[in-house]
Order: sequence, then C-alpha cells, then structure tokens
Amino acid sequence: MKKVSLLLLVIFLGACGPEDESQNNLNQGEKMLLMGNSFFRPYAEQLNDLAIDAGFVSHNAETVFRGGENGRPINFWNDSESAEHQAIKAILNQGNIDVFGMTAGHDPENPIEGHKAWIEYALERNPDITVFISIPPIDYPALWSELAQENGFGTIQEFYEYGINQLIHNAMVDQLRAEFPSINIFTIPTGWATINLAQMQLDDLLLDEIELFGPKPSSIFTDSKGHQGQIVIETGGLLWLNAIYDVDLQLNNYETGFNTNLHQIAIDIAQAHDPAYRR
Repeated sequence: MKKVSLLLLVIFLGACGPEDESQNNLNQGEKMLLMGNSFFRPYAEQLNDLAIDAGFVSHNAETVFRGGENGRPINFWNDSESAEHQAIKAILNQGNIDVFGMTAGHDPENPIEGHKAWIEYALERNPDITVFISIPPIDYPALWSELAQENGFGTIQEFYEYGINQLIHNAMVDQLRAEFPSINIFTIPTGWATINLAQMQLDDLLLDEIELFGPKPSSIFTDSKGHQGQIVIETGGLLWLNAIYDVDLQLNNYETGFNTNLHQIAIDIAQAHDPAYRR
C-alpha cells in the first residue's frame, strides 16, 4: 500500500404514507440545509437556479457559509457562540429538513467528529433526514503534480481517487453509516469537475476560450488557492442536481453559457462514482 503523508490528510479536509410523502417531496423539491466554505458555497447557490429550472418548484435551501477551515462541520460545531452555529441549530430546530449537506473537510485526528455531532443534533427534529457530503478538490493546483508525487501517486487523478476512497468513504462515510444506520448518507465527488476541466484545458479539449488561471467568467481557477471559475461551477452544479434530485442530465436543457458540453462532463463523473456512495 502506498504510504500517504500527513499532508494528504490535511488537504482532504396528509393523504400520503411516509414513503409516498418522501417521494412527493423529491418530485416537487426538498427543504435543505447546506453549510460549508468557498469550495462548497458556489454549488449550493448554483443548485437553487438549477433545481427551479428543472421543475422542482418547492426546492428550498437555507445556507450557512464561512471561509476555509471555519466552514468545516467540526469548526461550525466547536464555535458554539458564533452566529453561524446558532443559525444552523435554529434551522434544524424548525424541523422538516429533508437534506442536510456538508463539506468533507474534517480534523484528521477525528474525521467524523463534526459530522457526527451535527447529524445527532439534526435527528432530534428531523428523523427522516438525508445527509450528503461534498468532496472538494485538492487546493493549490499549481502544486498538484508535486503533491501527487510526494504522496506516492503518478497523477493528481490517482491522488484524488485515493483520497475519495480511503479518506472520505472508508474513514468517514462508512463510520458515519455505522453510527447512523437508519439514514441515507451519500457523497458528491464535486472536485472531479475542477480536475477534469483543468485536464481538458491543458489538453486543448474545451470548446471555449478558457485560461487555467484568470477571471471567473473565462478561467478554470480564479486564484492560486484554486477557487472555481464559472465553467467549473456550472459543471459542479449539474453534478449536484443529478446527485441530489436524480435528474437525467441527458434530458436536461439548462443553458450553461458555454459551448463545451458540461452536461456530458457531469454525466461522466456521476457514472464513474461508486454506486455504493450515491443517493
């Protein structure tokens, strides 16, 4: 087995019965609580437009965001005096939350601590909640090749795949499922939108004039940290739409504003994602 450095850990951081009512909620749109950081927020906001455009008229997402590590579940939980902590609890206390979305960012010493605490709290008023974890890309894209090699991998794709399987699915999701066997916990490999589009840009496969770094409307990355350009946000948003609402992206006619077939890129990512960790 490849030896993975501590650096890798730091990086990844009614008339209806219950079944009928749940299906009706999914068909019409669900009530969500979405919390995270700047590698989560753009997709949460994009989902609002995509869901309504796709006909989910009752889609309603309440959002709480903070930047960087402060947007991880464990930081939201530990900062119990913060306005954001209180806002999350207030939303959950209202009940009727169908979907609770968080970023995969965690403390390497206890990878499920923050997610577990929030799920336990959520279940008090929302016993039928579904939970998803969005897996961000590795940051600092200019260092991707170096980081992959330092951790024993040939490419950033191999590096990210290992992180998804071992550090998120095995070390987090499987443990959370064991703690909460009655609820559905799934993942969205959002970071593939960034990685795949960056590779396509390098291979000159995009049908748009897109730079690797530059302004948000015309670049993959807007800064050295790796924050997303609009083409990445559009693709990641479609991935979320499919993962959360099971929308057939082959039939979806949302206009992304790009010539590149972003629907197909999202389809390919969704199809490659391990079925055991889909909704």
